Amino acid sequence: MKKHGIPVLAAVVLLTLLNVRTSFAEPPAGTAAKIARGKYLVENVAHCGDCHSPHNEKGETVSGKELRGTTLAFKSIVPMSIWADKAPNIAGMRGWEQADAVKFFMTGLAYNDLPARPPMPQYKMNKEDAEAVVAYLKSLSPTAK
Repeated sequence: MKKHGIPVLAAVVLLTLLNVRTSFAEPPAGTAAKIARGKYLVENVAHCGDCHSPHNEKGETVSGKELRGTTLAFKSIVPMSIWADKAPNIAGMRGWEQADAVKFFMTGLAYNDLPARPPMPQYKMNKEDAEAVVAYLKSLSPTAK
């Protein structure tokens, strides 16, 4: 047994390292599905990039800066003191705790129990969709590539 101890130990260590390495390669299947659902909701339902992404002169989203915040290109037709002139960077959801972010998308109220400033709509998502949106946004790098 002593003769085979080192190769067996080396094999166990190698397999353990491979397992650890692959566990970081991709999120678990359930998480990947949740992120995909969130991406669909952000891009195809809520159209978050319309306000939270900079656009070029043709109106196309600037590649690599998706959801990283920008100055809004439109204003309210009625003067509003609470109107937001900028849309924040939501890629990575920096500064948001998971529970607060989910609550925001479910109730339209932020961590301070205040609604977002217009033109941000007050979403009333179900918990599953809110968690998916948060999972997707948190999966994004907060800085441009």
